[in-house]
Amino acid sequence: MPLYFADSSESLVPDAHAGFATAHAALVEHHPGHGYFRSRVTSPARRVGLVSGGGSGHEPLHAGFVGAGMLDAACPGRIFASPHNRQIFEASRAVAGDDGVLHLVKNYTGDRINFGIAAERLHHEGIRCERVLIDDDLATDSDEIAVGRRGTGATLLVEKILGAAADEGRGLDELVALGVDLTRRSRSLAVASAAHTTPASGTPAFDLPEDVLEFGVGIHGERADKTVPHAPLSKLVETMTDRLLAALPHGPRPRVLALVNGLGSVTSLELYGIHHILAKALDARDTALDRSLTGTFVSALDMRGFSLTLLATDDEALRLWDAPARTPAWPL
Repeated sequence: MPLYFADSSESLVPDAHAGFATAHAALVEHHPGHGYFRSRVTSPARRVGLVSGGGSGHEPLHAGFVGAGMLDAACPGRIFASPHNRQIFEASRAVAGDDGVLHLVKNYTGDRINFGIAAERLHHEGIRCERVLIDDDLATDSDEIAVGRRGTGATLLVEKILGAAADEGRGLDELVALGVDLTRRSRSLAVASAAHTTPASGTPAFDLPEDVLEFGVGIHGERADKTVPHAPLSKLVETMTDRLLAALPHGPRPRVLALVNGLGSVTSLELYGIHHILAKALDARDTALDRSLTGTFVSALDMRGFSLTLLATDDEALRLWDAPARTPAWPL
């Protein structure tokens, strides 16, 4: 199996899950029989369990954000594949609070189907369950795309802010309303200069000439509807910034929370350079950068690319963002 350090493509995911559980045993419990991770610490004020999940290959999302102040449980699927509804049901039943459980779901067909089936099973058992559908990907904002925008980098922002709100004891309906509003105020855009490597074959998922970028790539390696020529990084980031800002709701002076996210093989050195350009671009556009986070948080295996996420923020969202959290991958 070229490139990946694993005994085989089949062992890559289960070995990683076992290793994650051992490395972070003080923070998370692993339930391999039912396929989920659960937080060992929960706020006594929390009335609603928060559950998310998705395909492996996006680490540290989602399991890396299970813990105090964020998710109660996460369900990892196979590489770029939805978790099974059985995993979601068992995790949700295990962490449901007095007011039920909230599913944080990225907008992909498989995720919607499996979380939906799990929700039906929970209702049959008398457990309240609602869903926040995260659909922030600007590249798929088109009436011609039936499923709508994909869920990408904003997932992390929603998980953090809703986690803090849940710790305040907010009920299920309140959390749903906040999550829907946060998603409405978030947009992301990703670019890549090379595809991820498919673990089973050791070959790139798609070929890309050296002189172009995939502009609007998805986190599962979905091709964009166009490529663009390589340009100075400052011009690329400014173009992405303009498109994101144009898609966001704004008050008299825009305020944003920003995520500069690596897709797998972009270095921290590069990401901080991107952050620097983004901050200058926002300032030039009279937009306040209230908070930011830089690093690899929502990856696509080893894709050579990055994404930008902007959330039109306010005082409440910032207060919840600043609330303490302790998970395997939360850096603040």
